[in-house]
Amino acid sequence: MSSESDRLQYVRLGRTGVVISRLCFGVLTVGPLQANLPLEEGAEVIAYALNRGINFLDTAEAYQTYPYIRRALELARVQPVIATKSYAYTRQGMKESLDRARDEMGIKTVDIFLLHEQENELTLAGHREALEFLFEARRKGWVRAVGISTHSVRGVVAGTKNEGIEVIHPIINLTGLGIMDGSREQMLAAIALAREKGKGLYAMKALGGGNLGQQAHRALSFVNSIPYIDAIAVGMKSKAEVDLNLTWIQGRRDPVLEEIVGAQGRNLLIESWCRGCGSCLEACRYQALELQEGRVEVKKEKCILCGYCSRYCPDFCIKIV
Repeated sequence: MSSESDRLQYVRLGRTGVVISRLCFGVLTVGPLQANLPLEEGAEVIAYALNRGINFLDTAEAYQTYPYIRRALELARVQPVIATKSYAYTRQGMKESLDRARDEMGIKTVDIFLLHEQENELTLAGHREALEFLFEARRKGWVRAVGISTHSVRGVVAGTKNEGIEVIHPIINLTGLGIMDGSREQMLAAIALAREKGKGLYAMKALGGGNLGQQAHRALSFVNSIPYIDAIAVGMKSKAEVDLNLTWIQGRRDPVLEEIVGAQGRNLLIESWCRGCGSCLEACRYQALELQEGRVEVKKEKCILCGYCSRYCPDFCIKIV
């Protein structure tokens, strides 16, 4: 018989009324920007997680993973809480994003819809039309909760000040890797303020996009110990990773699983046919890429392995492996 500590915890996401598992499956990892798993294989990993009790999926329009989720829902025959995101900044653009999410995932209502990467008051103001459309969609029942994702302290503060925003998806990890405008402690203070104002919070990049792999258990435990965080989104691309993250989130260890998953590792690969056009350099907000002798190279100490840069490569030579 399992003990209380062995059970996956479920919590309410802020004041939304949405009940989520403490561990969230980050779907980016299985898709084209990262592992690029075949559709059926990726869907099976998601379905496996759902059948193991994870009821919360995080994706985005830009991740190109809606088909994986649609297929996973068919395989698992359960309806999890799904959060997605869009860069749209106009009313029409956001309407198209919402329609695409509902159509491609085969769902009537999107549980949580976020403005993607809102880093300060100005970017949030620039997305006013899109945000107002999401508020309208919430009133009509097309969306259950509205929020933002952010890599910055100022983004969390901006989201906290907006009464209509219910959910904030901030970056936070053991070393503060990837926080654009402040320290780990400053981000924690902003997160605490957001919680005080009743915002639902689920963390991103707890493992630093894989860069904290050598101290992954400690890194996940750190974010899991933050009292203001409702859930933690972790990218997973295999059943072993699902099993290991569930073990850790429940406060247990499994040396065999840790060895299996630890041996995999992740890196940003620039293929040999890179011609140094520079499109990815302009897209990387962390200045983790540079041109050397006509070819792009990765500055590993700055890269958080988000894979976003691959969207801007005209020759498809960037991938997470």
